[in-house]
Amino acid sequence: MFARTKRLLLRPGWAQDAAALAAAIADETIVRNLATAPWPYGQRDAEAFLAAPRDPVLPSLLLFERTSDAPRLVGACGLGRRPSGHVELGYWIARAHWGRGFATEACAALIEIARTLGLARLEGSHFLDNPASGRVLEKLGFVPNGITAPRYSCARGAEAQARLLRLELADAEKVEESLAA
Repeated sequence: MFARTKRLLLRPGWAQDAAALAAAIADETIVRNLATAPWPYGQRDAEAFLAAPRDPVLPSLLLFERTSDAPRLVGACGLGRRPSGHVELGYWIARAHWGRGFATEACAALIEIARTLGLARLEGSHFLDNPASGRVLEKLGFVPNGITAPRYSCARGAEAQARLLRLELADAEKVEESLAA
């Protein structure tokens, strides 16, 4: 699955992206705000991430800024299934590209992919000490569900409080009806 926005190309990661991925995410401030990425994050971690099996339906995409030269890796976004069965949107942006709207632009494209897949809702969360991520989710239309809960961060080696949000994509009954037809 691929997507293209005004400034970005979203595509699956390939083995040859490992060096660029390791360089882009090798920042403790980024990694500590992700649930599953280890710290320190190196080439082997990038290789393992890119080689890991993926859900064939839910996209996991690297974000490349389209330039007049070769595209530049600026982050990643994807949809993943939580243990509850709900689908969660996640993302990160390399520090050198913060404040340029890439997270919002990429995740808006990912939300359209989720709608195309017929998903009725998405979940999102952010650690309380990362309010910028919460602002991105809210800009995309996610609303807090009133719950904060501990969530494990591999890089922190501990749980941290996270605020939970959700985005209703479609009327669930209409989606169920169309799937039954």
